[in-house]
Amino acid sequence: MQLLMALLTGLIFGLGLIISGMTDPSKVIGFLDLAGKWDPSLAFVMGGAILVGLFAFRFAATRKQAILGGPIRLTTMRHIDRRLVLGALAFGAGWGLAGYCPGPALASLATGGSKPLIFTIAMLAGMAIFEIRERITRLAAKKAA
Repeated sequence: MQLLMALLTGLIFGLGLIISGMTDPSKVIGFLDLAGKWDPSLAFVMGGAILVGLFAFRFAATRKQAILGGPIRLTTMRHIDRRLVLGALAFGAGWGLAGYCPGPALASLATGGSKPLIFTIAMLAGMAIFEIRERITRLAAKKAA
């Protein structure tokens, strides 16, 4: 049942990304172009996502288990640190340069174009580099201790 719900949720999310225009890099870049021909339409998409997320996270925080019985794992981190800021800057720069963020890029793979494929490969490579770096850092910290 959880796998079916994950599939259904992913399909609805992907469809929402396509309908909202988040999978169109030119629309995203138009939204980010504040000094040029700004397209504010994605602000409504983001506002809607924030509103839904606000209620969903507040609801989840009151529960010990997900509706289907799985564990709920919410972050306990409450401070802004260097890693968070640098990660947000890298995410924003990548989004602005490519016109994709991870969800829309994955949904765009269905179009068969080369741009979402290249972005996804680069994204996965970046994730792999991060994981390797984290493992090396953890091993060095264990050896030092």
